[in-house]
Amino acid sequence: MKVAVVGATGLVGSKMLQVLTERNFPVTELIPVASEKSVGKEVTFKGKPYKVVNADTAIAMKPDVALFSAGGSTSLEWAPKFAAAGITVIDNSSAWRMDPTKKLVVPEINGKTLTPEDKIIANPNCSTIQMVLVLNPLHEKYNINRVVVSTYQSVTGTGVKAVDQLMNERNGVEGEKAYAHRIDLNVIPQIDVFLDNGYTKEEMKMVKETVKIMGDDKIRVTATTVRIPVIGGHSESVNVAFDKEYELADVRAILEKTPGVVVVDDPSKAQYPMPKDAHEKDEVFVGRLRRDETQEKTLNMWIVADNLRKGAATNAVQIAEYLHAQKWI
Repeated sequence: MKVAVVGATGLVGSKMLQVLTERNFPVTELIPVASEKSVGKEVTFKGKPYKVVNADTAIAMKPDVALFSAGGSTSLEWAPKFAAAGITVIDNSSAWRMDPTKKLVVPEINGKTLTPEDKIIANPNCSTIQMVLVLNPLHEKYNINRVVVSTYQSVTGTGVKAVDQLMNERNGVEGEKAYAHRIDLNVIPQIDVFLDNGYTKEEMKMVKETVKIMGDDKIRVTATTVRIPVIGGHSESVNVAFDKEYELADVRAILEKTPGVVVVDDPSKAQYPMPKDAHEKDEVFVGRLRRDETQEKTLNMWIVADNLRKGAATNAVQIAEYLHAQKWI
């Protein structure tokens, strides 16, 4: 199978190559794609060097599937061109997520909605993916009516420049800035640009994507997204109001049986999910499960995942795995 990775030299693109290798996806030929300034450079995949090409060349090489992680403007321009050539695109940007004609997919939740005709498939936002993977089985049992989420997001979600800023600040080195403010020893309550309603784009992504993925527009979501000086994982404090009453033991049992979710919840031993423990793992970790004592039928929990893996690269590869299992690619 010919696989193109568009944005192969970036943080998520590099992680896609790693995940494709680890999960032994049946790649017979890799086509690394990047901007013109990277054309001719080499990336290594399974011990073999591959030369980076531009998007036009990649289309001419006729890959079966293209994993996109090169930003929204690139996806808007090039995904339709790849699709028109019969190539299935799995896009990690926000370009197609809320397009009503495109599926927004977390395979464990709504992979079965895909068809062979879906040529551009959207990969959700990293912070949304980890939350809905935990929420969905609880929604099926208790019917969620409202979610209040506050995120604590790794600098890797911004990219290499942000990681460099954090490490430069930590080491007292002047350098290029990804953020308007210092990030080391600080938190920044802004991810993406502010919208007219006072929320950021990232916050509204969580609101809209949750409803679309879970297929229920009655779920109300309100979000505050925050950047913290951490490398390797996003954390979320999530407050969930249900229509039906629940028992904590039942909630724990449901989550323990949910594919891709790991319960880490033993306060007596100071055991709870932390980003350092989620780093380089594909699972979503949940803990601090407790009743909201101020409101009936409401649960508090803490959700952590590696944002470059399940939040981006792994989810995209899992979509490709699903398509391959159906023999559509």
